[in-house]
Amino acid sequence: MTHKDLACNEMLDTIIHVLNSVHGLDISPFDETFVWKAVEKRCLELGLETDEVYGKYLAGCRAEAEVLFGSLHIGYTQFFRNPLAFDLLGQVLLPRLVSDRVKAGHSEFRVWSACCAAGQEAWSIAILLDEVTGAESCPLGYRIFATDLSEPDLTLARAGVYSADAVDNLRLRQLRRYFVRHDDSYAICQRLRDRVSFATYDLLDTSSGCPSGSIYGDFDLVFCCNLLFYYRPDIRRRILDKLCRALSPGGYFVTGEAEREIVLKCGSFDEVGFMTGVFQKGRNHI
Repeated sequence: MTHKDLACNEMLDTIIHVLNSVHGLDISPFDETFVWKAVEKRCLELGLETDEVYGKYLAGCRAEAEVLFGSLHIGYTQFFRNPLAFDLLGQVLLPRLVSDRVKAGHSEFRVWSACCAAGQEAWSIAILLDEVTGAESCPLGYRIFATDLSEPDLTLARAGVYSADAVDNLRLRQLRRYFVRHDDSYAICQRLRDRVSFATYDLLDTSSGCPSGSIYGDFDLVFCCNLLFYYRPDIRRRILDKLCRALSPGGYFVTGEAEREIVLKCGSFDEVGFMTGVFQKGRNHI
């Protein structure tokens, strides 16, 4: 390790300590490289020449602490963001799984959309399930529990109103069936709103294994996309263990394409479909 690397590590430790001890904001679970890039970006935007100067500035400025902390929570998403995963689920996996649940006498198909951001992922799942169960004239209902840490994002998700640009990758029939148009915006229809609930939930909370509203977990499908690579390896493993425990036997887990290797290495899931980001709970974890 070079002197520069040591200096960066020491500065990063200082920044983590300042945020926690002075401002009560814990960023220690995040990947160090990710945090360091965020710090460098803030230095550039503020016109500060050294990280040391930024550390001192951070200690005396609560507003800057909140800006840095907020920059570590990435909330970008879109409808049907991973087309390969949604196609595999809609055309192959979910019809089969829904049929199995009906034969087993289940009354409800349960989904958890973790880190749902502004709701596009949860609503995409709702559209997919409505299409699958409707096409099968299925007696099985479905319920989607969508969670996030960001209250501003959850407010947007609950409102369920999106710009024309935000819905431009939806099929025309989906827009017509599941949205109500108001001038240049599109609102989620009541049919889907009745199936999705949004709530605050911390995936790092060690006192619970799933959102309180879901009562007991036992999810048939869990989504957690574009989150894992922002955390340290041990934190990633903790999150994946929690999500694996929340899945029912035979249930599916979906993550972002860039996180496939992270999930494969944890050993709790079997990949379903090459490069899709879709996994099934491993037999040794049922």
